[in-house]
Amino acid sequence: MNFTKYKKTIIILFIIMILLEIINMSWKENSAEAWVSLFLHTGLALSMLMFLFLHFKGNSVASVELTNSNKNLNNIFETLDVAIWSHDMKQDVLLITPGIENLYGYSLNEFYQDSLLWKKVIHPEDLPILKEREETLASGESCVSVYRIIKPDGQVRWIQDRGIPTLDEHGEMISFTSVLFDITNRKESEDQYRSLVELSPDIIAVINNEKFDYINEAGSKLLGAESASEIINKHISSFTSRENISMVREMTRNSLTGERFELTVYSLDGKVIEIEISAMPILYGGRMALQLVGRDITNRKKAEKTIHTMAYYDTLTGLPNRNKFKQYLNESINESPDQPMAIFFLDLDRFKVINDTKGHSTGDEILVKVAGRLEDVVQEDGIVFRQGGDEFIIVLSNLGLTRVEHVARDILQAFTSPIIIQEQEFFVTPSIGISMYPKDGEEQESLIKHADTAMYLAKEKGKNNYQFYYPELEKVSSRNMELENGLRKALERHEFTLHYQPKVELETKDILGVEALIRWEHPVLGMVSPCEFIPLAEETGLIIPIGKWVLNEACKQSKEWEEAGFGIIPMAVNISVRQIKDDHFVEMVKETLEQLQFEPSRLELEITESIMQDFEKSTKVLNKLKKVGVIISMDDFGTGYSSLNNLRHLPIDHIKIDKSFVDDIMEDPTQVSIVKAIIDISQNMNFTTIAEGIETEEQVLFLKRNACKVGQGYHFSRPLPGPRLESFLAEWEGMVQK
Repeated sequence: MNFTKYKKTIIILFIIMILLEIINMSWKENSAEAWVSLFLHTGLALSMLMFLFLHFKGNSVASVELTNSNKNLNNIFETLDVAIWSHDMKQDVLLITPGIENLYGYSLNEFYQDSLLWKKVIHPEDLPILKEREETLASGESCVSVYRIIKPDGQVRWIQDRGIPTLDEHGEMISFTSVLFDITNRKESEDQYRSLVELSPDIIAVINNEKFDYINEAGSKLLGAESASEIINKHISSFTSRENISMVREMTRNSLTGERFELTVYSLDGKVIEIEISAMPILYGGRMALQLVGRDITNRKKAEKTIHTMAYYDTLTGLPNRNKFKQYLNESINESPDQPMAIFFLDLDRFKVINDTKGHSTGDEILVKVAGRLEDVVQEDGIVFRQGGDEFIIVLSNLGLTRVEHVARDILQAFTSPIIIQEQEFFVTPSIGISMYPKDGEEQESLIKHADTAMYLAKEKGKNNYQFYYPELEKVSSRNMELENGLRKALERHEFTLHYQPKVELETKDILGVEALIRWEHPVLGMVSPCEFIPLAEETGLIIPIGKWVLNEACKQSKEWEEAGFGIIPMAVNISVRQIKDDHFVEMVKETLEQLQFEPSRLELEITESIMQDFEKSTKVLNKLKKVGVIISMDDFGTGYSSLNNLRHLPIDHIKIDKSFVDDIMEDPTQVSIVKAIIDISQNMNFTTIAEGIETEEQVLFLKRNACKVGQGYHFSRPLPGPRLESFLAEWEGMVQK
């Protein structure tokens, strides 16, 4: 056998083995597996040295020994989750170990046939890593690259590639070796470990036989240690009292793990710390252990004690007041500048209406119940303050964004049921603005200002919702000011127009009337959505003159269509709660009808369920309108505060099913049940049912099958200006006749 022919290959393999072992030992960190691997590789290395010795001695056994060594070497490489790629570019000799088949999922032969295959399977997002790798190798330096590959079955794996170049005397690379590891499991477990445990602001520890087996960085710092090694293997009695240890034992014995409980612990530097802990049994290192997850509640406990000892309480609700809020927030920021906080600014919708109509004593009782509901929701997550009037502030400490949103939704849910005062129902909903510390401010003035700004956005988006602060809201506030100024001049500048949407008899396709919808074209801002300016008009009281203009214009348009030969087209006009509360509203309607000589039965006034806020006064006004002869409709039914008991006392002719229920009637069984229930209610109470927001023929067929008589929506026509509606009426009549 010619030794010279294979000498380089053997020497390269020998060097690779030594390098592999060094890498392997550093990765495994002196584990038992590493020592076994070292033993195997050392044995192989000695075998190779023996072969060289025998060869030079001319022993005839050398050939047999070489064959056996190669066989052993191949067997070992085939079992390792490692591959070696060695390329002698000068001799153009490529050596690839069989382990590459397990790593990449391609055969060894495929790699020999296509030496660039290893690049082609690299994840596209990781290709830039190769350029950096090539530059490092070309400079003669070893490098470790980590990238993803895509196996033939689509599986994505993480590869660690240690490249070792060899340069000649001219500095040109003549060969290089890559040692490839599949580190997917390690990579994924490390990422999960780091994100879920090490980066957690909460304390996470594992206890076995009442000793610490593990504690994360947050827990180590909390207990006054510079590193976890100062805590590991210490008995928990070093950090808490016997009573607390007994409580933990009892909870473990009675399988009460998972519940939250509070402990007083002592740090290494003697500090007393209050923590909130939940415990859960887990397998750790092959043994049953107890996992503790907790948070530092020391500051919260101190704040609670301070609140109880100081006279900073609201006399009505018993909540801490605005002065206590400022003190608490400043203390929290100063004591824990790195602890995140959420500031809720909460304003009660429609409370002023209740206060004005029912008196301050009723309003006070409602505020007390509101305070109780807020405390029931927030509980241990934060503190509720009364800012003043119908405004409340909530501070949530050390909660992530997801949890903050969860609390906000819980608050909204808590106010879906009415507040009962002296057997009378009152519906009060909150609008919530949220600012986050330190992102939205680092001192209380800016935090409360930004939460207040976000609360106004919640008001503008229809009330009864929550909004987070963002810097662009300052521009929104400026826009609101511009809108309010423009709204005060819009009538005299003739910037309002009316569009009309037909109401269609579903069975015959006959047009039964139209609904008038206001539009505003601002001279600078362009078209402004009614959802944006109508709430502003209600808040400022401008809805009174605007509503009068809408009623007058709509009735005039109906008269003009009649005179133009389009026949009698009944007109529906939306009425706000603010208009109904106006003492002159009924007289205004009567005067308009008389001046235009408009038949009252051709006018339909659409109200919303919010009239239930002052049911007694609303009922009187509606009864007066009914005597005038107009038609009354309940718009957006099912989204507000109607109760069947109250509904039967109102002089209502029609109920309009809100678009939100119609949208999903073909897919959502819940929506189907709701729509059917509304139709049944209407039939039993002799109301005509009108479905809003119809967009498909399938919806039409469903509504017809379930006895809904009338509908409107884009399926028939969008809201159209007067002249375009005239064209539509002519086209529709021809289409129906066909």
